[in-house]
Amino acid sequence: MAVAESLNEAESKDQFFKELAELSERMVAAHGKDFSMGALVLAARFIAENKPFERSAVAQ
Repeated sequence: MAVAESLNEAESKDQFFKELAELSERMVAAHGKDFSMGALVLAARFIAENKPFERSAVAQ
């Protein structure tokens, strides 16, 4: 992997961590820590089990 590709990957990962932190802060503010942690754990479980994320009926 070239240095430029490595840097781009690191920048991309940093951006995702920033977005995740901002989302987490909004979730805690709106619904509290328990909801936020549960939602993030559930998302991790879906990723680990290779399950698709289903859209809410409200979002469609």
